[in-house]
Amino acid sequence: MFDWWQYEFMRTALWAVLLLVPLLSLLGTLVVNNRMSFFSDALGHSALTGVAIGVLAGVSDHRLVTVLFGVVFALLMNRIRRSRLASTDTVIGVFSSVGVALGLTLLSARGNLSNYQSLLVGDILSVTPQELWVLGLALLITVAVWLLCFNGFFAVSVSPSVARSKGFSVGLYDNLFVVLVAVVVMLAIRWVGLLLINAMLILPAASARNVARSMRSFYLLALLFGLYSGVLGLILSYYNGVATGPTIILVLAAVFFGTFLLRKK
Repeated sequence: MFDWWQYEFMRTALWAVLLLVPLLSLLGTLVVNNRMSFFSDALGHSALTGVAIGVLAGVSDHRLVTVLFGVVFALLMNRIRRSRLASTDTVIGVFSSVGVALGLTLLSARGNLSNYQSLLVGDILSVTPQELWVLGLALLITVAVWLLCFNGFFAVSVSPSVARSKGFSVGLYDNLFVVLVAVVVMLAIRWVGLLLINAMLILPAASARNVARSMRSFYLLALLFGLYSGVLGLILSYYNGVATGPTIILVLAAVFFGTFLLRKK
């Protein structure tokens, strides 16, 4: 049952799962706490525009341009969302639609649309050993920020007014959080896919919330559910000859529904 280990691309993909899934699971707990699942989904959709801008600029590696665009896009969307001039779901829906439409328009204008269809579902098997260092660095930075700013993030998610009364800068923590989500989403979009990135962010945390009895168990279970689903999905996709990303999401969905039934019981 371990014959998949003999292939270098599978070993590299396994390391990518062990780095990427904890990264997304940690952020997913904050996304769920802040009730911002649609926000992260809109960020994923906007990645197409970031790639298109990189193509128009003639940049060979689109990741830097995509990350920069994602940060600007996230801050702008967050600014309008906090202005209360329109409902949050309306703002996010508009930005999500514009992000996809603009990206498709720019790529199709250059005749390059078919070359970037792989971004829809991603391909974690395409991770190179050099890119593992990028994922490792992103995980270390995310864990460091998460530990240093956890109290502020948590206070803002519970009640912005209470957080403000305790001396936390609500705007600062809010913007720092959306920037962190934007950077991670834009880095991972190539391997996870813009159609699946939000599910990989949300499902581990949503499953953990179903059965967690404390905040500590919530974060631990989200990490464990994510790792279990990532490794099992990778192996199942190898033996069944199907796409890895969607298989991981299906395993995550099975875990969610299983924990939902336990919660109901």
